[in-house]
Amino acid sequence: MNNERKVQLFVELQKIEQRGITLWLEGIQSTSVGIADAVFVNEDEAYMRDYIYDEGVLKELRFDRVCNL
Repeated sequence: MNNERKVQLFVELQKIEQRGITLWLEGIQSTSVGIADAVFVNEDEAYMRDYIYDEGVLKELRFDRVCNL
């Protein structure tokens, strides 16, 4: 099941990359493979998506780890 979800995330992010939208993981430019691996290797941690727009056009998709306080 997790492998299927990882593949779904990878395919989604790959399509975004192909549109010229940059992907970021914890403030460092990344790839669809890098993000999918990080999200599913660290399953006990949650990542928040942050969509960055410029004049209504999606330019970046950022993944930041959410810390429990």
